[in-house]
Amino acid sequence: MSKTQLLLKEMQQEARTTRKMLERLPVDKLDWAPHERSMSIRRLATHIAELPSWTAMALNTSELDFASNPYEQETIETPAGILDFFERSLQQGTESLAKAKEEDLVPEWTLRNGDQIYSVEPKGDVIRMSFCQTVHHRAQLGVYLRLLNIPIPGSYGPSADEVDF
Repeated sequence: MSKTQLLLKEMQQEARTTRKMLERLPVDKLDWAPHERSMSIRRLATHIAELPSWTAMALNTSELDFASNPYEQETIETPAGILDFFERSLQQGTESLAKAKEEDLVPEWTLRNGDQIYSVEPKGDVIRMSFCQTVHHRAQLGVYLRLLNIPIPGSYGPSADEVDF
């Protein structure tokens, strides 16, 4: 199996888990955050929803420079809207990765803010990092949901909310 095929498989596996988590978003708590320095549920979930599109960005650009391309998160008003955004982002990322050749994963991609360089990595590694970011932020969302007494879906097997101990 090629590296692009492995990445596509992983992307689809993580998408199933992400979708289950986003389906649990509470309509009445989107602006809730567990701490003043934490993102709101809306902001966190919207970021999770956009991460699959980073695959397309990594494959189709050579860098992201926040100084010349300030980050502006899409404003979404409902859990259904966030889930729809995720599906569009996933489709964009999946289509770009499906078209990619192995050699497309090799060139370097830079994340920067003007002269401050955060990372320079091969595009394939940037794609994997975006998957890791999804898992990381999805876990944060799981803590938010737990604090609100919303049952957590399983990720790589059943959650404590899905089995009796």
